[in-house]
Amino acid sequence: MMQDVLEANEPIAQPGLIQRISTSISRLYQHYLDKWTPHTASRWAFTLALIFGFMVRIMLRQGWYIVCYALGIYHLNLFLAFLTPKIDPAFSHDDADDGPGLPTKANEEFRPFMRRLPEFKFWYSVTKSTLVAFFCTFFQVFNVPVFWPILVMYFITLFCITMKRQIKHMIKYKYLPFSLGKPRYQTQENSSKPPAH
Repeated sequence: MMQDVLEANEPIAQPGLIQRISTSISRLYQHYLDKWTPHTASRWAFTLALIFGFMVRIMLRQGWYIVCYALGIYHLNLFLAFLTPKIDPAFSHDDADDGPGLPTKANEEFRPFMRRLPEFKFWYSVTKSTLVAFFCTFFQVFNVPVFWPILVMYFITLFCITMKRQIKHMIKYKYLPFSLGKPRYQTQENSSKPPAH
């Protein structure tokens, strides 16, 4: 009993300086990431400019082709996950409803396309990986000598084969992962308002 009283009177240990600094940095980082989330066009413009800068660095420095190839393969893998539905109709043979999925019959109810890799996570992974690859180009240890035209041809071949397989999958299961050209329906209150002049 006396020990419980002594333990209750002990002061609660405060987190250390390093832990407080890392917590405040991670909160600030998450704050700016949350603020940038709805700005899709500007996020992708930044990432494309970053990729362009990386490619210019690779061309001007004439090296780090392995890093560039690895980045391209990783981006291709992310892109395929972005194009693939969350619940793949090829593997969902059971009739149990695990949530929203793609309609498989013409008279079935419309269900929105849910990606295996959401757009924000796709952008975030592409941006982080490009920054890591850019960082690797500052170290000579990653500059492995290689005949780069072979890597380019291999990447083009791999891209064509995987995209052909993905397009066949889209045609077979009748889904389109983009909303371009799809009809947009207005709500009842929006359609009943007279046009403003």
